[in-house]
Amino acid sequence: MRFAKYQGLGNDFLVVDLRELRGDDAAAAQDPEVVKALCDRQFGVGGDGVLAVLPGDPGADARMRVLNADGSEAEMCGNGIRCVAKELFDRGGVKKNSIAIDTGAGRLVCAIDDKGGVAQSVTVEMGAPRLLRGEIPMTGPSHERCIEQPLQVAGVELVVTCVSMGNPHAVAFVTGDAGSLRKRAETIGPSVEHHAWFPKRTNAEFARVIGPREIELVVWERGVGITLACGTGACATVVAAVVTGRCEEGSDVLVHLPGGDLTINVEKGLSQVRMKGPAMHVFDGELEPRRVSARPV
Repeated sequence: MRFAKYQGLGNDFLVVDLRELRGDDAAAAQDPEVVKALCDRQFGVGGDGVLAVLPGDPGADARMRVLNADGSEAEMCGNGIRCVAKELFDRGGVKKNSIAIDTGAGRLVCAIDDKGGVAQSVTVEMGAPRLLRGEIPMTGPSHERCIEQPLQVAGVELVVTCVSMGNPHAVAFVTGDAGSLRKRAETIGPSVEHHAWFPKRTNAEFARVIGPREIELVVWERGVGITLACGTGACATVVAAVVTGRCEEGSDVLVHLPGGDLTINVEKGLSQVRMKGPAMHVFDGELEPRRVSARPV
């Protein structure tokens, strides 16, 4: 079975197109233990996750299943969906500039900017953000929002705004340079991910606002850890910046992540979030999922 290694701003994935594959190999490629072995950077191929491309429901071009490096499943992945859209456009037989992909967060439409028939960047309509506690999900009154609420974690107090972009995010606006953002993400992020507020765990964002149209961001990703970029995290952070008055609706906001930049736009009324960024094919390989095993003990 062929797999393709892709990266979006350094957030790297193994994309496996299972639309025509049936039986044991298709199941094995999605097995949590196989996913963990494949994503191991010393004993496997290495990656932040496996993206399984499956048949979509009527009206969709495909479905994306997101499997994290620890074998858990995520509802959505912003950098990952750009990689899947590029794979479908470049080599997956979906040669059109608007591609509909079903995800755990619903159906999302990807606009392809191509050059010579090769996708260069992808703009994704990420849908409307969800701000109610019951939608994120998190504990507390389900009809209330969590906007700039103090969270005691790892011996410190963070002020967080919580957003779902189909998956949960806890965004903290802090001060300091990129190094201090990463240090906070590394030291505090794991405790935020597993905090009792979040029954399905959460992604944790540590952001510094440079200006109303520019943000620096480091993300601790649920089920993965520190990554070079997180598309849904960038979207959630700009939403949090809008609802707290740090950024304006309807404006393009440049989000600087360790692996590069994304452009995020939150429409007025929080009706839609758009994310634009690159995706790059790295290499192809062949694997037999049933023969993949975890690292030796």
